[in-house]
Amino acid sequence: MNAGQMAGMMKKMGIAQTNLPVRKVIFEMDDGNLVIEDPSVLQIKMQGQTTFQVSGEAVEEEKESFSEDDIQMVISSSGKDETAARAALAESEGDIAEAIMKLKE
Repeated sequence: MNAGQMAGMMKKMGIAQTNLPVRKVIFEMDDGNLVIEDPSVLQIKMQGQTTFQVSGEAVEEEKESFSEDDIQMVISSSGKDETAARAALAESEGDIAEAIMKLKE
């Protein structure tokens, strides 16, 4: 069966598939994110339900133990840039006071 015949059969069964032009898919989880750059995403509509099939190379990103407000506080207190503040917070496992002290040394 060729692709055209398969598409025709699926249409008769009420199944519609669409390739979506997606650049990035991010699954946000409790302990971090799962990121897929340049994925292949297929939207499938069948019997009133819409599902998405995602395929591609996944990369895990660990969740930071600090917030954007924490970063801004470290920046304003230490006079350092965002990169240094993030690194100090990561090294101190989110302890703001410790991060500021490390950057002032």
